Amino acid sequence: MKRTALTGLFLTAALLGSPVFAADDLCGANIKTLENAAASSNTNFSADSKAELQKTIEKAKDAKQANNEKECIAITTKEITALKSIGSGSQGAK
Repeated sequence: MKRTALTGLFLTAALLGSPVFAADDLCGANIKTLENAAASSNTNFSADSKAELQKTIEKAKDAKQANNEKECIAITTKEITALKSIGSGSQGAK
């Protein structure tokens, strides 16, 4: 419960900070949000979840380098939404 609450609080804070940068670079802001989540939540994620998050970050960075902002935003938004659902306690045991 405590880990889930901390993850949820972190993700909420990260997502609330994102709109400031959204007008300029939503893709970059989302990548930063995912990197922050990976760095601060290492103990809360399983090894598979950590690996999946890192793969997602790399895919998003590749899309950004290829100037495919729409794909980058789609990738990162999907992962942020998934992390929010994990952080809210809607998945997993009590």
